[in-house]
Amino acid sequence: MNDRYDAGAADHGAGQYELVGYDEYGRPVYRHVQTQQHTYDPYAQQYQQGYGHDPYGTGGQQPPAAYDQGAGPAYPQENGYDPYGSTGHHGGHQDPYGGQSPTAGHAAQQTSQQVFQQTAHIPQQTGPAGREETDEPQREYHTEQFAFVEEPDDNSEDVIDWLKFTENRTERREEARRRARSRIVALTVVLALVAAGGVGWLWYAGKLPGLSSGDPGTGTTTAAGAQKRDVIVVHLHDTKGGGTSTALLVDNTTARKGTTVLLPDSLALTGDDGTTTTLAKSVDDDGSDGTREALDTVLGTDIEGTWRLDTPYLQNLVDLVGNIEADTDTDVPDPAAKRKGEAPLVRRGADQTLSGKAAVAYATYRAPGEAETAQLKRFGQVMQGVLRKLSSDPGAATTTIQTLAQILDPSLTDKDLGTFLAGLSDLAKGGDYRTDLLPVQGDGTLGAQAGAKIVREVLGGTAKSPDKDAATTVSVQNATGVKDNTEKARVVLLNGGFTFLEGGTATARATSKVVYADAAGKEHATEVAKTLGLPASSVAEGETPASADVAVLLGQDFEPSSG
Repeated sequence: MNDRYDAGAADHGAGQYELVGYDEYGRPVYRHVQTQQHTYDPYAQQYQQGYGHDPYGTGGQQPPAAYDQGAGPAYPQENGYDPYGSTGHHGGHQDPYGGQSPTAGHAAQQTSQQVFQQTAHIPQQTGPAGREETDEPQREYHTEQFAFVEEPDDNSEDVIDWLKFTENRTERREEARRRARSRIVALTVVLALVAAGGVGWLWYAGKLPGLSSGDPGTGTTTAAGAQKRDVIVVHLHDTKGGGTSTALLVDNTTARKGTTVLLPDSLALTGDDGTTTTLAKSVDDDGSDGTREALDTVLGTDIEGTWRLDTPYLQNLVDLVGNIEADTDTDVPDPAAKRKGEAPLVRRGADQTLSGKAAVAYATYRAPGEAETAQLKRFGQVMQGVLRKLSSDPGAATTTIQTLAQILDPSLTDKDLGTFLAGLSDLAKGGDYRTDLLPVQGDGTLGAQAGAKIVREVLGGTAKSPDKDAATTVSVQNATGVKDNTEKARVVLLNGGFTFLEGGTATARATSKVVYADAAGKEHATEVAKTLGLPASSVAEGETPASADVAVLLGQDFEPSSG
């Protein structure tokens, strides 16, 4: 080990060290001072023994008075070991007093503080100008001592992370606001399109307030008449019990609605010869073509074809579609029952499953004393049940019709009928189908309000009055108590050039009555009374059926022979 100085050197007066300051770590720094002991100096001896350490680093000067009396710390040099490495590079010992004698240091005691400030030197620092520092040791530092500079600072990383977090959170908030604005704009556009589409559909379907066919006095007839409808008439012929049941099947392709309009047999029609007849008689006497044209005239419709459906074909049709369901309103006895009290063929109840045979029995059943309209409504239930079970595919529906092997009217082919029924089937399955009964008064004419509403809204037509040049239409209601008097009055009126319209029967009364609707019809009413042999006092102004110019109520004063 190469010591800076040893005890032997100290004993021979080789040199001493003095404190010159402190380094950046708070450790004392010494320098070697050369001393010459040629004369005895009591202060130097004292300084060597008790003040070998210069706490002020005065650069060879004596410490302040406080330290002359032993107050300052002493740093003895033992075994020549220098704990601060102040030994020269060549291994020689240096004089701790820098070549000055102790007496010189004592002489400069009063200015020691100023000298300390001027000469104190810390290693690796620039010393006072003009001073040679060749004798000072050069302290060597290693990079390991400054490793703390490269150590990561946790606080700085936290700050960077916080800045990044703040920036990211701000960006996320801005992005969320931008997405919210985009969603609001998109939602507004969608709602506007939906509203526009809904209004457009309502306008197309004629359901806008003020424009729909149900609002009177707002041009509703034009709106209803502008809708496109496909209409066919179906006649159900009861081959066993006799009689017919008639209905109009309506497909409103504009409003996407389907309707079965039930037509009572008592509906008054005008025959080919201009005479008035009933629907039932027209089917039997005039056939399909004459009846179709008469219905067009009365209802203002354009019927495209006639479907004659005999009861055996209806039974086969129900069996082909796989039975039907209906809410039956009465028990229907089995026509093939041999004894009374047997179980009915059709039971009353909701959602009753009907086979082909049961469907025919229910559609044609009319209890004793029951009105014709009750049986007609059952026929409508069966027709709607068949449409719900029929295929909505035109090809499949056509195949079903062809399988029936029925002979159709020339106005309607298998393909046309199959395609038409498939469209109605689609509406019936979707809940856009209904059944309406056309209200007819006792004289066979349409009701003033209910009948006109169905004709206008469902059929898109209007009841047509006779032309001005046509013969006067006379509705006759028999109140004489004699059934044959209706036919006798009909013959008399036809011979007189009038158009006869049967008005049914009423409770017997003593006197007859001839009614006209307005002043223009008074003359016609007077002529009718004369033709029937009734007194002029029977003529009066009043309400007449919509399809008649004059209404006659025959009383017991009517004498057929007088006509």
